[in-house]
Amino acid sequence: HLSVSSLTCLSVLTHLSVSSLTCSPSAQPLYSLSGCLLSACSVSLYGPLMSPRVSLRPLIPQISYASTAPELSDDRRYDFFSRVVPPDSFQAQAMVDIVKTLGWNYVSTVASEGSYGEKGVDAFMQLSREAGGICIAQSLKIPHDHKPSDFDKIIRQLLDTRYARAVVLFASDEDIRGILNASKRADQIGHFLWIGSDSWGSKNSPILQLEDAAVGAITILPKRTTISGFDAYFTSRTLENNRRNVWFAEYWEENFNCKLMSSSKKDESSRKCTGQERIGVDSKYEQEGKVQFVIDAVYAMAHALHNMQRDLCPDVSGICPEMELAGGKKLLKYIRSVSFNGSAGTAVTFNRNGDAPGRYDLFQYQWSNVTRPGYHVIGQWMESLQLNMEDLQWPQGEQDVPTSVCSLPCRPGERKKVVKGMPCCWHCEPCDGYQYRSDEFSCKLCAYNMRPSSNRTSCQNIPIIKLEWHSPWAVIPVFLAMLGIIATIFVMVTFVRYNDTPIVRASGRELSYVLLTGIFLCYIITFLMIAKPDVGVCSFRRIFLGLGMCISYAALLTKTNRIYRIFEQGKKSVTAPRLISPTSQLAITFSLISVQLLGVLIWFGVDPPNTIVDYDEQRTINPDLARGVLKCDISDLQIICSLGYSILLMVTCTVYAIKTRGVPENFNEAKPIGFTMYTTCIVWLAFIPIFFGTAQSAEKVRAPSLHTFTFDNENWKISAESMQLLHKPPTNFVIISEKSKTSLMSVRSPDLRETQQPDGRDRRIR
Repeated sequence: HLSVSSLTCLSVLTHLSVSSLTCSPSAQPLYSLSGCLLSACSVSLYGPLMSPRVSLRPLIPQISYASTAPELSDDRRYDFFSRVVPPDSFQAQAMVDIVKTLGWNYVSTVASEGSYGEKGVDAFMQLSREAGGICIAQSLKIPHDHKPSDFDKIIRQLLDTRYARAVVLFASDEDIRGILNASKRADQIGHFLWIGSDSWGSKNSPILQLEDAAVGAITILPKRTTISGFDAYFTSRTLENNRRNVWFAEYWEENFNCKLMSSSKKDESSRKCTGQERIGVDSKYEQEGKVQFVIDAVYAMAHALHNMQRDLCPDVSGICPEMELAGGKKLLKYIRSVSFNGSAGTAVTFNRNGDAPGRYDLFQYQWSNVTRPGYHVIGQWMESLQLNMEDLQWPQGEQDVPTSVCSLPCRPGERKKVVKGMPCCWHCEPCDGYQYRSDEFSCKLCAYNMRPSSNRTSCQNIPIIKLEWHSPWAVIPVFLAMLGIIATIFVMVTFVRYNDTPIVRASGRELSYVLLTGIFLCYIITFLMIAKPDVGVCSFRRIFLGLGMCISYAALLTKTNRIYRIFEQGKKSVTAPRLISPTSQLAITFSLISVQLLGVLIWFGVDPPNTIVDYDEQRTINPDLARGVLKCDISDLQIICSLGYSILLMVTCTVYAIKTRGVPENFNEAKPIGFTMYTTCIVWLAFIPIFFGTAQSAEKVRAPSLHTFTFDNENWKISAESMQLLHKPPTNFVIISEKSKTSLMSVRSPDLRETQQPDGRDRRIR
C-alpha cells in the first residue's frame, strides 16, 4: 500500500531497490511510520508519505526516535511529525544556558553541512540573540566533501578571533574527529573550549586517539539508559534466526568484515563469512545509545493504536472498519495524547508540536592526574540548567573557569563604549573630571557640591575647609596684628598716664584717643577674618570691616581740616574759625563715622549676613584636591564698597594735607600727617588692582578669599602703622624723656606757639 514515490525515497535512503520494497496486494495498509534516524530522512519522507498531493494514501503520522532538527517542530509544515527525543532547539537552549553560566559571551560555531548541523547552529544563534549577552565571533561550516585542509582552514579561521575560545559544535562523528585532529596539528591543544551536541554525547569514537585534544569538552546527550534485555537479545541474533530483517546481512558483513553475498559491496579480497560468527564474541559490541528511543517510539505508536482501537472498536478484537477509515488525523490525535513510562523509567509525552520534553545529561571529558580519562556527568538540563561547577576540570590545569570574551570587564570608574554591531565587544573609557560611572555604558557629572569617589562609582561630598589658626596664612597676620595691638596699647597707656601733661593736652588728646581706637580696631579685624564663619562672626565682619579705617581717617581728616581752616582764617583776620574746640572736633568726627555705620545698617537690611560654601575657588582639575571654602557671604565688590567711604575720607584728608604742607616749620604736625597720607595712598593704589587681579586669576591658592581678606587686613595694618609710627613717636618720645612735669613754655619751641585770642585768652596750637 506504499505509494511509488514513497518507495523510491526509501530506496534512496536505504540503498535497496524499489522492487525489493514493493508490498504484495494482500499486505496490510500503512497506518504509521516509526523513524527515521536522520533528520534529513524525516524531512525527505514527509513529502511522499504525508502530502495528499503526492501520495494516494491518507496522511500518515510519523514518530522518530532520533531526528532532532528544529525545523521539524514546525507544526504547520510537519504537523504529522512526532518524536520521542527532544528537538535541537532544546539542546541549543541548554548550550546557551551553559555559555551564560560559565560567563562566556564571545563564542564561535562549527556545523556539519546539512539539516542537523546547520539547523542546530541556527537555533543556537537565534536563542543566543533572544537571551542577549552572547555574540557569535564566527559561524563556520564543514562541507560534505571535505578534505583535511578544510579542517586546517577552519582552525586558522577560529584563531583569527583568539579570545573566542568557546566553540559550539553541531557536527557528525567524522567531522568532530577532523576538527580535533586539525587543532592538534596546529598545536592548539587546550586552547579551544568545545561544547558538543548530542552527536558527540559520550561517544568514544569521535575522540579515539585524540583524547588530549578533547580534554575539557562539554557535551550534551538526551537522558537515556542502557537496556539490559536488549543486549542479551541482540547478541543472540544470527543469520538463521533474524532473516526477517533485510538490513541484518549488510550489518553482519560490516561487523565481522567479511563477504556474505555475491551482490555484496565488499571487496573480492574480503574473507567469506562462515555464519558461525557471534556478536560480542568475534567482534566488539557496544549498545547503540538510541535503543531506548527506538523502543519508546514503537511503544508510543502501540499505545496510540491500542487507545484508538479501544475507543473505535470496543466490541471487536483487532482492527475494525471504523479504525481502517479513521485516517491519519485521528491517529495523530491519539499519538499526541499518549503518556506512559518509557524504557528508561521516564515519562513519554508529546507537546502540541509533537516534541518530547527536553531532558539532557551534561558530560565533560576529563583527564588529569587525579581523574581517569573519560566522560564525567557534570549536571543536567530539564527546562533549566543544573551545573555542578565544582566538578568541572579544564585543560592545562586551569583552576578558574577559562574566559571566552571579546573584551575584559571595565575597571571601576570606566564605561563601556560598545563596538558597532558587536554588543559583546567594547572599549573601556575612563570617566574623567568630576564624572562618575552611573551605569556600565555612561558617565554622569556629580552634583556641584560633590566629587566622584576614589573608584568613580558614586559621588561624595566635597570636604569643607576654612582658614585654620595654625595655617601660615593665619599665623603671620596674627603675629603682626599682636605686635600692632601691643604697640597701640603702649601708646594709649602712655597717653592715659600722662593725660594731663601740657604736651598731651596740646596734641589734641581727644582726637588722639579716637585715632588710637581706630588703629586698634584695624588690628582686631584680623581675628574676625580668621575665626570660623557663622552669622555672628559675619555680622561683626561687616561692622568692623571698614569701621576702624573710617574712625582713623575721620580723626585725621578733622585734624587736618582744623589746621587748614585756622591758617586760612589767619590770613584774613585774627578771628578764630568756628568749630575748632575739642567738643566740636569730636562731633565732626563722630558725624563722619556715623555715615559708615548708616551704610552698614542699610547693608544689613538689604542683604542679611549668612555663611556660604564656595566650591569655585578650589575646584581643581583633580577632583581629589577639590575643597569647599566656608566663608561669609561677602563678595569682593561688597568689600570694596564697604571700604569706599574710608577711601573717600583718606583722599579728602590727603587733599587737606597737601594744602597744609606750607605751614610754618613750628607746626610740624601737618607734615607727618601729609607723609602718612601719601604713603597710604600708594598702598591703596597698589592694593586695589592686586585685590581684583587675584580674585579673577585662574591661578588659585589655598583659600583665596580668606587670603584676600588677610591681604586686605595687612594693608589696613600698613596704613595704621604708618599713621602710628609717623604721627605719634615724636609726642611719645617727648613725654617719656621728660622726668619732671613739663611746663608749657619749656616745650613751646619748636613744637608750640601761642596765639592771642580776641577775648584776651591764650590759644595753644600744636
